[in-house]
Amino acid sequence: QVQLVESGGGLVQAGGSLRLSCAASGSIFSINTMGWYRQAPGKQRELVATITPGGSTNYADSVKGRFTISRDNAMNTVYLQMNSLKPEDTAVYYCNTDPAGDSWGQGTQVTVSS
Repeated sequence: QVQLVESGGGLVQAGGSLRLSCAASGSIFSINTMGWYRQAPGKQRELVATITPGGSTNYADSVKGRFTISRDNAMNTVYLQMNSLKPEDTAVYYCNTDPAGDSWGQGTQVTVSS
């Protein structure tokens, strides 16, 4: 069974930075596009960034220019560097494949204060 473990969240002031990590077990990682998703209170989960096995990236307009996704295929880990954080970035952040599989990790809480 696939396991996804997110870490790195926390409380930060607006304008600050955080780096999220996601460790993936199983054989899914090296052959799949990976994505970071987020879910704010009362809102649907949304996809914010993706990265292909070869390293091509794509971003939601709301985070473009501020967030950077990267991956280490040898370590089965995907990262999300978040700069210039805004209060509207407050959410629980998850990683998964893109399209997402059925198994989700616990997520990591990011809270941005104004």
